[in-house]
Amino acid sequence: MSRQRIAWLFLAPALAVLGVFFLLPVIAALALSLTDYDLYALADVRHLRFVALGNYWDLLHQPRFWSALGHTLYFVAVGVPLSIATSLGAALLLDSPLARAKALFRTALFAPVVTTVVAVAVVWRYLFNTKYGLANHVLGLVGIHPVDWLGDPHWAMPAIILFAVWKNFGYNMIILLAGLQAIPRDLYEAARIDGASPLQQFRHITLPMLGPTLLMVGILTVSGYFQLFAEPYVMTEGGPLQSTTSVLYLMYNEGFQWWNFGMASAVAFLLFVVMFAMTALMLRLARRGGAA
Repeated sequence: MSRQRIAWLFLAPALAVLGVFFLLPVIAALALSLTDYDLYALADVRHLRFVALGNYWDLLHQPRFWSALGHTLYFVAVGVPLSIATSLGAALLLDSPLARAKALFRTALFAPVVTTVVAVAVVWRYLFNTKYGLANHVLGLVGIHPVDWLGDPHWAMPAIILFAVWKNFGYNMIILLAGLQAIPRDLYEAARIDGASPLQQFRHITLPMLGPTLLMVGILTVSGYFQLFAEPYVMTEGGPLQSTTSVLYLMYNEGFQWWNFGMASAVAFLLFVVMFAMTALMLRLARRGGAA
């Protein structure tokens, strides 16, 4: 038996699992998005109709879809840079020679990543409580009036962004810390001998050497933040005034509140198109930056 056949033989179980639990559901969801599969069709398949791109056409003409997409883009545009900056700052501190008990701090900063999002979201909902929350208590100490964090349409999404950054930055921190530790220390020693300041070392050594890692972290973070659901579901239920309704939350409402599975599947694939376009744009900009 040739090596190629042996390789395929070892890959067969993993490919079979991917095909059954990933590829087939994706194909089924795509087919579902081309129908009007709803509660009536669930009861009697004879009510099922093929509508082709009708669900996509209806979604693109619904203000609630564009509103949900706008909220999601706002969450991504603000949350992703803030999350990556926090992760990079924490990684730089942990990589500093002045840092002590690095293992302890790595564990402590990574702990929010492995906690259950629903549980910590409930805790943060109490932290943002208008009357008894710790956030407003701290603001009161400096003379600022209480803020209705989760009840004001202007503050609900920023509050969710703060929670999401706290919950997720530790994952990127570990990746960036590994990238920082892979940078040869000889480069920094040579730069110090030439009189480069710490800021110049960061700009001309750290950032260029960390470029591929930052690109990967950016793509992973953008993909994750586009899938905003659990945070608004637990903390605001999409409110107030639907100001925190994301695309994924809209998909949930279509599928499991209004039992319109065809429309929900169409929402999922439209979100995939947006995520794919954003990822392709990031890769193209990275290539241009590398060529420049």
